Amino acid sequence: MNKIQQDVRVAIVGSGFAGLGMAIRLREAGIEDFAVLERAHDVGGTWRDNSYPGCACDVPSHLYSFSFAPNPEWTSTFSPQPEIWDYLRGCAQRYGVMPHIRFGHELLDAGWDEDAQRWRLETSRGNLTAQVLVLGTGPLSAPAIPDLPGLERFEGTTFHSAAWDHDHDLDGERVAVVGTGASAIQFVPRIQPRVGRLHVFQRTAPWIMPRPDRPLRSWERRLYRALPAAQLLMRAGIYWARESFVLGFRHPRAMRLGQRLALRHVRRQVADPELRRKLTPSYRMGCKRVLISNDYLPALGRANVEVVTDAIREVRPRSIVTADGSEREVDTIVFGTGFHVTDMPAAERVRGRDGRSLAEVWAGSPQAHLGAMVAGYPNLFFLVGPNTGLGHNSIVFMIESQCNYVLDALRLMEAGGAAELEVRPEAQAAYNARIQEQMRGTVWTSGGCASWYLDAQGRNTTLWPTFTWPFRERTRRLDPAHYELRAPRAVREAVAA
Repeated sequence: MNKIQQDVRVAIVGSGFAGLGMAIRLREAGIEDFAVLERAHDVGGTWRDNSYPGCACDVPSHLYSFSFAPNPEWTSTFSPQPEIWDYLRGCAQRYGVMPHIRFGHELLDAGWDEDAQRWRLETSRGNLTAQVLVLGTGPLSAPAIPDLPGLERFEGTTFHSAAWDHDHDLDGERVAVVGTGASAIQFVPRIQPRVGRLHVFQRTAPWIMPRPDRPLRSWERRLYRALPAAQLLMRAGIYWARESFVLGFRHPRAMRLGQRLALRHVRRQVADPELRRKLTPSYRMGCKRVLISNDYLPALGRANVEVVTDAIREVRPRSIVTADGSEREVDTIVFGTGFHVTDMPAAERVRGRDGRSLAEVWAGSPQAHLGAMVAGYPNLFFLVGPNTGLGHNSIVFMIESQCNYVLDALRLMEAGGAAELEVRPEAQAAYNARIQEQMRGTVWTSGGCASWYLDAQGRNTTLWPTFTWPFRERTRRLDPAHYELRAPRAVREAVAA
C-alpha cells in the first residue's frame, strides 16, 4: 500500500498458512479492503521461525499445501522447512496479497469499541481500526520455556528450537537438549555428530513410527507440472488414507497394531536393553503426539549421547543438576519444549464487549464455536482456534474450512446490512458440550499421559475429536439461528426514534 489505511474492513493477524489463506480467499471474493498484520519482516509463520537443523513436516507434502495451489516442485514426500517457506512466499506473490501485508506490525492490544462497532488495534507500528478481526496466529507461535530453578544464572548459551541461534557454534560443545517432542527428534540427529557430548533430558518417552519418506522422482514432478489433476488425485488419496487414522484415536484398542509397529521400530534401532527401556513409552499410543523418524533413535545410541530421565532439579551457572543429585556440566541448553497452546499469549491482548480479555473469559480452558467465534467478541474470528488441531490429518484442511466460515459470515453480514455478528452463548455452549462428549473414551482422554493437548482444567481443548470432513460441512454455511446480527448503531437509533 502506498498510503497506509488507518481503517480497514478486515484485519488479519499473522502471515503463515492461516493468515495467507484468509488473505487469498478475501481477494478471490473481491474483497480488497483488508490488511495483514505481521510482527516479523517476511511471511511464513511457524515455517519462517522454525529453521532448526532438520526441520521438516510430518504430514505428506501433497496434502500439506493449499488445495487451490498444488506444488509440483516438492522434492520429497515429506517437505523440508525451506521448501515450505518458499512455497508460502510464492503463494503470497502469486495471489497478490503482498501489498496488503504490514510487516513489523506486532499486535499489542485489540479492544472492541461498542459505540463505533469496530475493533481498535494497537500495534508496534501504530494504531488502526477494523470492522472484522481475524486471528491467524496459530497455536505454534509462542515458544514455551520451562521455569527451571536457576536458569537465569546459567552462563552458557540458551535458545528454543523455534528461535535457533545459527550464529552459535555447537561443534565440540557439551549440549543439553530439554524435551523430546516433534522438534527435538528432528534436530537431535543433526547436531549429534557435531557436539562433544549430548545430554537429552526426557520427561516422557514419545511413541515413534518409521518415517516413510523418499525423494520425489523427476518424472513424478514432470507429471504433476503437466497434469495438475494427477497431483490432486494423489492428494485426495493421501487425505482419505489419513482420515482412517482417526479410528485408532477414537477407539484405543485399534491402536494396538500401531503400538506393535512402533515397538518393533525401537527394537530394530536400539540395541542396548537399558536405553531401549528408557525409550519405550508406558502410556497408550496417541495420548501424546505420535512422532515419525528414522534417525532419532539410532542417534541416541551413539557414544557421545546420554538420555536422562531424571527430572531437572536446578540449573547452575555451568551445569544442570537432576533430582538424583547428579550434576552434568554443559555449555549450551537447547529447549525443544513446544509452545503455549492452551494459554496462548494473544488471548491476553484481545478484549471483548465487556472489556475482559479472552484469557480472563477462558480461565485456562479455551472454547469457541466451531473453533472460530466466542460469545461476547463480535466480528472476531479464529483460524486454528480451540479444538481444531489434528492428530491424524493436515491442519491446512481445517484452515481452509475456517476461511470458508469467515467468508460466509461476511456474506451474511452484508446481506443483512449488519455491522456486527456474534455467536449466541447457548449455541457456543451446546457446541462445546458436544465436542467434549465426543472426546470421551478417546485415546486423548483415556491414554494415561499428560500432554499439551489438555488445558489447565484437564480438558482437551486443542484437538478436533473425529473425522475432518464433518468439520468442512459444518463450516461451509453458517446457521443464522446460532448468531445475532446487529444493524449499524445509526440505523438502530433512527428506528428507535
